[in-house]
Amino acid sequence: MRIAQIAPLMESVPPKLYGGTERIVSYLTEELVKLGHDVTLFASGDSVTSAKLVSCVPTALRLDPKVCDVIPYYMLMLDRVRRQSQQFDILHFHIDYLHLPLFRDMSSRVLTTLHGRQDLPDNKPIYIGFDEMRLISISDSQRTPISIANFAKTIYHGLPGTDLKLTLRPQGGYLAFLGRIAPEKGPETAIQIARSAGIPLKIAAKIDRVDEQYFRERIAPLLDQPGIEFVGEINEHQKAEFLGQASGLLFPIHWPEPFGLVMIEAMACGTPVLAFNRGSVSEIIEDGRTGIVVQSKDEAIRKLPHLLALDRRGIRHEFERRFSAQRMAHDHIGLYQELIRGERECLVQSAFQSDARVDVEQADQSRSTIQ
Repeated sequence: MRIAQIAPLMESVPPKLYGGTERIVSYLTEELVKLGHDVTLFASGDSVTSAKLVSCVPTALRLDPKVCDVIPYYMLMLDRVRRQSQQFDILHFHIDYLHLPLFRDMSSRVLTTLHGRQDLPDNKPIYIGFDEMRLISISDSQRTPISIANFAKTIYHGLPGTDLKLTLRPQGGYLAFLGRIAPEKGPETAIQIARSAGIPLKIAAKIDRVDEQYFRERIAPLLDQPGIEFVGEINEHQKAEFLGQASGLLFPIHWPEPFGLVMIEAMACGTPVLAFNRGSVSEIIEDGRTGIVVQSKDEAIRKLPHLLALDRRGIRHEFERRFSAQRMAHDHIGLYQELIRGERECLVQSAFQSDARVDVEQADQSRSTIQ
């Protein structure tokens, strides 16, 4: 198949540091290439891929201090994709809904993976207005606020098993918090859980501009407490060590997390996850097997000893069974093939109807001549 993957431009593919969507686009793209498909990646020019790279901006927009408004760059990218669209059997977008008006007329071969939260009220009208555009959800819970949307399938994220190794005997003696410093991610709650349990906590997290004030006012004052260490934003190599040596991962979210990539990254290392039951958590974590799912901070503190007793080899086994990049790629291929078959059937039906119209017209002309 000839497949176009259209990535966000905020980070490179894969990202240098934080960037869950771009990482998934990279894993999917590389697996599709390995399986023999002709893949073109539309992304920033500093991306690294074995697919054909179409550079849409020189560098990731987040890393370019001169960029104030990202929309013009997305418009230029979409124009480029549109002009090359006839080269592809499938156009797979990962940029929310920006492309929907431009690609409506080719909806039979367009797929859009929704990577973000969908519970905001302004989202629903766009999916009603473009109800012919087929969507991929990354968890069933993500669908709930927009159940009227045209979902083709839920496809869970997957990771290469080689990037994050199983660590059976971690030596760090700490709990980990990994991701982004933001109120909805629950870093304050993670600190409270670790302090109550008397276990050191290491926080490896990105701080977006919009969250800088929250970090200064609410998180920074807590970092002076014994056993609390702020590591900052880390790369992929550092992540393997950080998660692998942790006794457990704290994921005390306060929002409807669409997926939560860090949960399966921890699972790949055999590290159990203690997570609040919000969003996709109960779909990703098998309570009592790959982690502990709780409703509150008090329950988290109470059940933390159970978390630390879980079998790390078993956790890794469940990661390989459910969340490998190979499984993710095969799920997408099945959906791509379904779309292509559907489009061919439509073309055949259209051709048949066209031939039937010609036959009727010719018959009418013959009758007119005889008369």
